[in-house]
Amino acid sequence: MQEKMNLLEGSIALVTGGSRGIGKAIALAFAKQGASVAFSDLKLDDAARELENQLSELGVKAKAYASDAGSFMEAENLVNEVVSEFGAIDILVNNAGITRDTLLMRMTEEMWDDVIRINLKSAFNLTKAAQKFMLRQRKGSIINMSSIVGLGGNAGQANYAASKAGLIAFTKSVAQEIGARNIRVNAIAPGFIETEMTAALDEDVRKQWVERIPLKRAGTPEDVADMAVFLASGMSAYVTGQVFTVCGGMNK
Repeated sequence: MQEKMNLLEGSIALVTGGSRGIGKAIALAFAKQGASVAFSDLKLDDAARELENQLSELGVKAKAYASDAGSFMEAENLVNEVVSEFGAIDILVNNAGITRDTLLMRMTEEMWDDVIRINLKSAFNLTKAAQKFMLRQRKGSIINMSSIVGLGGNAGQANYAASKAGLIAFTKSVAQEIGARNIRVNAIAPGFIETEMTAALDEDVRKQWVERIPLKRAGTPEDVADMAVFLASGMSAYVTGQVFTVCGGMNK
């Protein structure tokens, strides 16, 4: 995709979990396409401030927010603050996510609850808050970040897989509820993507993953961001309730 096509000019986007990895790549891709970008993370650290500056240097309005996406009240406050500051929300990317990987026999209740809260409940929190404004303006694009693990499962990730599968069902249900108001809801299911999360894996494990990928390489956050631009823009005006895998052919 070309660097500057202004596919999102005049749009206002909110990206959760936006300071790093896929969220950061999406925020930058949106800004390069002309969108104003608000993004949130649990805390405003150096990475968040640096990204805020990077986005502003691209000539768009940008602001970082500290917010716990898993908190219903904080999510509602975040959406209200963004609308107050930017005037609207046209694009919502529910990207906040964590892993707490282990076999089910070793998984604690806290490990289960934490992942469901941040990965799945957060999408409910933000979507419920943002849809009020989108319904009023009769337009919007909501993008939920799932995973191919949500489609096929993965040993040692029962909590993560359940949260990402739940996002798919959530996506399809909400798309049916609000489609008549010209609000589209879609999901992206990335495969093995090079992020801080995957960088922590053992090198042999990483090689095993790559060998399973027909394109024989890990994906980049920018690969996922390109799909997000498509789903946020008018190019996907007749697309809703769908799940798009970005996995190099890994999901068969």
